[in-house]
Amino acid sequence: MQMYVLALNPTDSVTEGFLPAAHRLGLAVTVLTDQPAAHRAAYRDRDGLGEVEVVECAVRDFHAVISAVSAHRHPDAVFSNSDHLQTTTALAAEWFGLPGKSWQAALRTKDKAQMRRHLPQERIRAAELAPGRDPAALLAAGIPFPCVVKPREGVASEDVFRVEDPAELLRRCAEIRTRRPGAALVAEEYLPGELHTLETLGDGECLHVLGGFRTELSPPPHFIEERLSYVPAHPEAVVTQVLERLRALGVGFGACHTEFVVHRGEVRIIEVNYRAIGDQCDLLLAELLAVPLFELILRTHLGEPLPAALGARTDGAARLEYPCADRAGTLTAAPGPADLTIGDVKLTFRPARTVGERHDLHHTNRDFLGIIRATGTDQDSVDRAVEDFLAGLSWEITP
Repeated sequence: MQMYVLALNPTDSVTEGFLPAAHRLGLAVTVLTDQPAAHRAAYRDRDGLGEVEVVECAVRDFHAVISAVSAHRHPDAVFSNSDHLQTTTALAAEWFGLPGKSWQAALRTKDKAQMRRHLPQERIRAAELAPGRDPAALLAAGIPFPCVVKPREGVASEDVFRVEDPAELLRRCAEIRTRRPGAALVAEEYLPGELHTLETLGDGECLHVLGGFRTELSPPPHFIEERLSYVPAHPEAVVTQVLERLRALGVGFGACHTEFVVHRGEVRIIEVNYRAIGDQCDLLLAELLAVPLFELILRTHLGEPLPAALGARTDGAARLEYPCADRAGTLTAAPGPADLTIGDVKLTFRPARTVGERHDLHHTNRDFLGIIRATGTDQDSVDRAVEDFLAGLSWEITP
């Protein structure tokens, strides 16, 4: 069977999760990407991937994707785990009569202004700023301060700011537009409450809740995810509200990663990422739940129904830690990868940068120096293992 995987830059989710899963399922895989050299380098000398064909394609353009697939081998599935490519992928799958997400739902979740319009029950004050329009128009929308301004179709907290007053709102809009000329922006009221996620997997009929995470963020004005702790089960009333929001958006096929806060008992959605959670959380989730998560996701795109029960473990505890660079510069010294067993805790560390690389400071996950993920059955033991390991790490960044 032939599967096409749409991708931008290489990611751990695809390289370590979905491609090995496709190989285990016996699928022939063609990666369509606008960065073919980076993908060929990422897959070189990798065990467990099988033969991965990489074809250059303007993957943000659904017409280009349909043309590329039509000129190649007949598809049995079209899949992507990229935030930016869900609508394109859904349109291509529909064109070929293949299982896939609703392209309307993919667009509603990616476009943060459309998402707010489809969730009126949350009563969140928000306004959209079209490209080229004067940011002063946002001041007339009656959004209270503090508020949050962000790209309408952004990802990974890039160019997302908490702003305290009108002057700062105008300044941040201008700042974002210097980096993203032509981008539409959204401003909305700041939503207080602890940040959580809900991870789901569906086949269009059956929907499984895989638990979620509690997310700890950097101090304002940025929203960098610094730490995630696994939550096996959110309160039933909370899960019910999140699932109601997802149904309103038309979400229910494949993987979905939803971020939300709870304030005075009411769920308020931050964003819906219609794909599997990233930054190695998906790798951790598969290990923690002891289910073939990546294979299950791919099987839904092959048209196979999910089992009524996944048989997932329910006694797991886990944590991810993301040490971040605090300044721009060249990485001149850094710890190497590690795989440790500490008591009943399994801990993995993977560097996110190579010594000798120079990076600017982005205030996003692009500042990650590495990723620590740990699993066990007792949260206190997991936390101690991570904190002790982290205390022994050091990085040198030369301006």
